[in-house]
Amino acid sequence: MAIRVLIADDHSVIRAGLRALLGSAPALEVVGEASDGPQTVALAGRLAPDVVLLDIGMPGEDGIQVARKLKTTLPQVRVVFLTMHEDEDLMREAIAAGASGYVTKRAEEAEILEAIRAANRGDFYVHPALARSLLKPGGAEPAPGGTSGEQLTPREVAVLRMLARGFTNRQIGETLGVGLQAVEGCRASLTAKLGVTSRVELIRYAEMHGLL
Repeated sequence: MAIRVLIADDHSVIRAGLRALLGSAPALEVVGEASDGPQTVALAGRLAPDVVLLDIGMPGEDGIQVARKLKTTLPQVRVVFLTMHEDEDLMREAIAAGASGYVTKRAEEAEILEAIRAANRGDFYVHPALARSLLKPGGAEPAPGGTSGEQLTPREVAVLRMLARGFTNRQIGETLGVGLQAVEGCRASLTAKLGVTSRVELIRYAEMHGLL
């Protein structure tokens, strides 16, 4: 089935360009357009899109406010920010608000399409120009507690950090020098301890605990 997308941007020219781009791509369908924050929330509630392609600088309510509302009222809807702002702090705020992707408006058309598809899969996409900011090494390896009160092991923390940065299970195994089965077992332990089910939720957890 086609991925149903709601376009939210206050510039009609940009909306028209995005509609043309998405309309020409396979398995993507534009189900509506919004020009301000409140309209975006209302249309998302009525149309139930799979993905909202959202600008940050929206009148009425900005994109961050809209993303927070959608996260609360329509948690199944994925939000991908398409913005002119190449700001690391703003990107982190967008992630904390529940975004599944952050792409700048100078991105190639293929990157915008990939961000939408990645979000719909439950993955996370960051524009390459900003991705390096998520790869900055942190301080000492913490061992935050899971939602059940269990402590994460050092290996679980390492796997969580690499999952949040976009590493595949195979890449994690090669980096840590362990087998694929060990990585999959560690990932299963993480999801059980943290009470999460998707990579996006793992990224949010890692962000909240300073692992990125």
